[in-house]
Amino acid sequence: MSSQSVSQSLRKHKILSFENWFLLIDKLQCRGREQLLCTEGGEWGEKSTADLMSAYVSKEAGFGVPKEGWRICLAHVFKEKRKPFQAKDVSLSNMWEHIGLGIRYLRWWYKKTQVEKKAPFIDMFHALPLRQIYGAPLGGIGGGTITRGWRGEFCRWQLNPGMYHYKTVMADQFTVCLRRGGQTVYQQVLSVEHPSTLQGWNWGYCGEYAFYHALYPRAWTVYHLPGQNVTLTCRQISPVIPHDYKDSSLPVAVFIWDIENKNDYALEVSIMFTMVNGSGHKDDSTGGHWNEPFHLEKEGKALSGVLLHHCTAVNPYTLCISAREQPDRKVSHQTAFSPSGTCSGLWSDLMTDGRLDSPSGSSPPTQKGEKVAAALAVGCSVPAHGHNDVEFCLAWDMPLITFGSRERKHVRRYTRYFGSKGEASPSLSHYALTHYKEWERRIEEWQSPILQDSSLPSWYKSALFNELYFVADGGTVWTELAEDADVSGGVRSEDGGLPAQPDVIKEYGRFAYLEGQEYRMYNTYDVHFYASFALIMLWPKLALSVQYDIAGSVVQQDLTERLHLMSGMYSPVKTKNVVPHDIGDPDDEPWHRLNAYLIHDTAGWKDLNLKFVLQVYRDFHITQDNQYLKDMWPICQAVMESEIKFDLDGDGLIENSGYADQTYDGWTVTGPSAYCGGLWLASLCVMCKMARLVDTEKTYQHYKDILDRGSAAFDKLLWNGKYYNYDSSGKYHSNSVMSDQCAGHWFLKASAFGDEDYQAFPKEKIQSSLKSIFDLNVMAFAGGQMGAVNGMRPEGVPDRSSVQSDEVWIGVVYGLAATMIHEGMREEGMHTAEGCYRTVWERLGMAFQTPEAYCEKNIYRSLAYMRPLSIWAMQLALNMTQKDQAPTTGDSDEVGT
Repeated sequence: MSSQSVSQSLRKHKILSFENWFLLIDKLQCRGREQLLCTEGGEWGEKSTADLMSAYVSKEAGFGVPKEGWRICLAHVFKEKRKPFQAKDVSLSNMWEHIGLGIRYLRWWYKKTQVEKKAPFIDMFHALPLRQIYGAPLGGIGGGTITRGWRGEFCRWQLNPGMYHYKTVMADQFTVCLRRGGQTVYQQVLSVEHPSTLQGWNWGYCGEYAFYHALYPRAWTVYHLPGQNVTLTCRQISPVIPHDYKDSSLPVAVFIWDIENKNDYALEVSIMFTMVNGSGHKDDSTGGHWNEPFHLEKEGKALSGVLLHHCTAVNPYTLCISAREQPDRKVSHQTAFSPSGTCSGLWSDLMTDGRLDSPSGSSPPTQKGEKVAAALAVGCSVPAHGHNDVEFCLAWDMPLITFGSRERKHVRRYTRYFGSKGEASPSLSHYALTHYKEWERRIEEWQSPILQDSSLPSWYKSALFNELYFVADGGTVWTELAEDADVSGGVRSEDGGLPAQPDVIKEYGRFAYLEGQEYRMYNTYDVHFYASFALIMLWPKLALSVQYDIAGSVVQQDLTERLHLMSGMYSPVKTKNVVPHDIGDPDDEPWHRLNAYLIHDTAGWKDLNLKFVLQVYRDFHITQDNQYLKDMWPICQAVMESEIKFDLDGDGLIENSGYADQTYDGWTVTGPSAYCGGLWLASLCVMCKMARLVDTEKTYQHYKDILDRGSAAFDKLLWNGKYYNYDSSGKYHSNSVMSDQCAGHWFLKASAFGDEDYQAFPKEKIQSSLKSIFDLNVMAFAGGQMGAVNGMRPEGVPDRSSVQSDEVWIGVVYGLAATMIHEGMREEGMHTAEGCYRTVWERLGMAFQTPEAYCEKNIYRSLAYMRPLSIWAMQLALNMTQKDQAPTTGDSDEVGT
């Protein structure tokens, strides 16, 4: 029975008896299993992958390009063009409840943008259009990022902390020059573009002869030069290395150009790297910017290049392009050229002898309205049927940063090792060019066990590593803790609070990343709950640093009354003893002013406090950090005490309050619910566990009593024989199948709770729920090829009762897949997650900008979002299930590998 015929039957008969409803679910479950069998073998996925390379006409595979990763021909054109979610996309049935929000938001937006001249934390009127161009970002964690697109363009910039600028700077390019017998035989900009500027350069490289391959934090671009019998492979490396807290903070990237000459004669090959002083922002033309050449010799190794000093009034920085000086390499430069006009002089300079003029001295500061760029060329000889390579480094140094309020200065993490005077670019570049081989060795050591695991599908290996881009490119900041900082919120350890400067933050710094590049709030906690798996598995000290910051903010309060846009009511910015929604807006003053989000008053949200408790125990389980558990315990007790007030009838189970009071902030929920009720029971389980570790039997018994009563109520009010109902309101949508209904159980499994530990969720009921989700939310939605829709009606059609219930949330899907893997449903979990990866990365052209959500057709919402980092929960689940199945051989490996 198809979902369409089911829907027609329901419309005809209007009503479905309880018995027929279960019969219908059984039929849809059979259909789901049949579809999975039909798609077994991945034919649809293989075709999706092959389409990305269908335009490639060369047979060249490149130099050292790995098998696994995301690969696309530079001539590929994505057929599907989606648009961002806008107000007009709200259905008439949902419009009425959002009219007040719309009016209040418009007033607030006007004041923010036109009066205060600030950027709104969410701009509902200027959602980012989809540009299907992005590749792996450059740079380590927390020092700013520059994204190089898969066609080779430098096109997305985040140098000012948390503030993105989307501009392709056309003069930022690599150019190749081939010479034979003292004559230039070929010179080409390695770009498929045909810009209206720089007409003196040879543009329009044929993209059919090139492909891009990403396996973050590295990427490769292979260019076969038509008619030249030469293949270039550009490998970019960023120092993003698990369990490394020094090199991973560096704002650098290295480009290695491998040159293969398949001719019967030798060639002289030069690669030129051009870079504008700036990012394409309007401040590039404000004047006062200047360039200078430099030479640095250190530890017997020398490099030279050009420094591009960008002298803005706020957050000035220096860009640096450089190369190592070696006996068989010829390094030359052009200190300054104008990127306007034809630029034929620079082109001719390179063509003459494969080198640049290399003038000495600095360029004069630019005048207002004027831009300046620099160029660096490296040449080498490549023997007949031989190979050689050249190296470049791109570094940027913005050591001191201010956020939008301009109230405080913050010092970036990398300054601990390279200083904060703004003079570090040469040293950063030297360090990168002399250490990148070690970085690659460590990256390969980390990735190889997963890449070589033949039981894992190729799409998963690509998704797992490439989704990590957001750790660096999530508007991320990583700063040193100021000497006078107090993260405790003023409540000291002896009073149930924290140390003013916890050791982990003093040693490893403060870390923050955005909810999304469009949703500009740092450390949005309800979303971090999902994304945090990447941090706790790969950079656990940063995960704990975030937790200490959140714990300190729990005890703070800000009684300033403000209007909340959904309700139209005034309430305090921050209530004491509740977890904040976020730690602030980068256009204001993060860590100092909390809760940039003002759509709802999140003091009434039901999930935030619980997500803190669950993360505390999971993090303790993974790190075994007893001091952390001891420090967090009183904060956990405080937030649970705040949460218990939501149990209005004293049955041990909290109730939702009839609005969207949790991470699904557009999906109303009333009374006990599967999502928040499940998080509550899971939190009680871990409170029992922690009480036994750090407290008294009396405290344990207190939480155990609530758990026993709450579990009984949860089962009575929400279990329907197949799955847990969305909520207990009795409304039309209350029996919808929510894909995220097992979130609490997921965290228990990730924390190694066994079947004998606190039976909040009986195994048979969890497995029945997961099977219902798979058959309905996955297989009965979009042919089973787009992941799991958030809400599904039991009759097999998406729940359209809200603006979010018929969306697919990629990060939620990865968490769901992890839960399935924990429960022995590995095949179903992999298929569920695969649908999201294929949709985002292969069909919709959203590589390195995975959104929060998409619908079955036409629209997406919030590009480049935090939550999909939850794919690392799948790897944790795989690690744990493999460990359970393997014979005991001693200490296990690190959880992140």
